[in-house]
Amino acid sequence: MNAKVEQHSGAGAVEIAKLALAAVLAVAGIVGYYYYAGTLGSLPRLGILVGAFVLALLIAAFTRTGRSAREFLGESQFELRKVVWPTRDETLKTTGVIIVVVIILSLLLGLMDLILKWIVLDWLLKLGH
Repeated sequence: MNAKVEQHSGAGAVEIAKLALAAVLAVAGIVGYYYYAGTLGSLPRLGILVGAFVLALLIAAFTRTGRSAREFLGESQFELRKVVWPTRDETLKTTGVIIVVVIILSLLLGLMDLILKWIVLDWLLKLGH
């Protein structure tokens, strides 16, 4: 976690304009992809779509929100390096235990269902006849 205290004086007009421009570019890429469906091949249309998204991401990356997102991703990668992942053998053993427990519990629940069915349908309902 980052211990820095951030000062937010509200989103400035420039920040909002950058994010709006990024959103307009992303929407324009989608609209362009479908607008040119009959006239262009799929590869140029895909280029329009990807290009618009890349430009939108580049513009959004230089906003306060984009910088925060980049910082968050960097810190997340740092934290992921600290994770101790289980070995293949540990993973297989844990998976085996889980499978055995699931089978045992499903058999117990099935047996309880069978007993309750027998009590209700075959015993209680026949008492009234």
